[in-house]
Amino acid sequence: MVVLSQPAALDDYSLIQARKPTGLFTGIPVVDLSDPDAKNLIVKACEFGIFKVVNHGVPVEFMNKLEAEALRFFNLPQSEKDRAGPPDPFGYGSKRIGPNGDVGWIEYVLLNTNPEVISHKSFSIFQENPEMFLSAVDRYVSAVKKMACEVLELVADGLEIKPRNVLSRLLRDEKSDSCFRLNHYPPCPELQALSGRNLVGFGEHTDPQIISVLRSNNTSGLQICLRDGTWVTVPPDQFSFFINVGDSFQVMTNGRFKSVKHRVMADHTKSRISMIYFGGPPLSEKIAPLPSLLAEGEESIYNEFSWWEYKRSAYKSRLGDDRLGLFEKSASQ
Repeated sequence: MVVLSQPAALDDYSLIQARKPTGLFTGIPVVDLSDPDAKNLIVKACEFGIFKVVNHGVPVEFMNKLEAEALRFFNLPQSEKDRAGPPDPFGYGSKRIGPNGDVGWIEYVLLNTNPEVISHKSFSIFQENPEMFLSAVDRYVSAVKKMACEVLELVADGLEIKPRNVLSRLLRDEKSDSCFRLNHYPPCPELQALSGRNLVGFGEHTDPQIISVLRSNNTSGLQICLRDGTWVTVPPDQFSFFINVGDSFQVMTNGRFKSVKHRVMADHTKSRISMIYFGGPPLSEKIAPLPSLLAEGEESIYNEFSWWEYKRSAYKSRLGDDRLGLFEKSASQ
């Protein structure tokens, strides 16, 4: 078992009452990017808020190589991992998620995807051969970013908005504020002694960016909250990707697409590795509904804001806060 830095009793972590198991949720939309009707399927999937992408074109060897490099790092002695931290926000961190008191059964590495602004701590993640690690990250992120842009262009096709790159250009912009996160949830044998309670690895939240692209190993733990408030477990699939609608995308579609609350629960025997690309716009980009998506006479639900303003607001909040609610017009009236 990997020992997290700053050891603490399980009472110091978030525990929730376990509900009766209902099996894995089978209602996640699946989009085959090679399907001739992919553009329409993606629009419907975005209305659900999360969907799985298959035939995505990202080489399996890129996924496997990066997972192997990540595990090699997370299996290092704690003292060596701590050299890459604390996060600023980039670098290595454990237990603490953000600056406002959220904790989880987790350790992670957060990287900026712009090679010109990679934190110096990123280079200390692998003391022996940082180039090998960064090369694996670069190949993986480049392939996932390309796929994410394809998804956004298919969305534009499905919504019949022009130009086709109105969304994807935000990720391709050289000043795009995108980031990449490697999460490791160690097994927790003590879970069996929790008497019907579950241990939270990463607390409930929505992603603030435009979209996020998740790939994990074959360990379950990801849960989403359905519209009726029910939490369900997403079946793991190590060969596919899960796309989350972000808060910014919800605003750009004036609420037609919904960012879905999700969380990760710890497992008592298996470790979970997840890799998430968060596709964000440039800091100065104004976030507002796309005019072509507003019906005649329809008003925006949200006040216009820059990505920097929203990012700064989100950074000051707790994970489970309704961060987007602060920018609804009804909230300012």
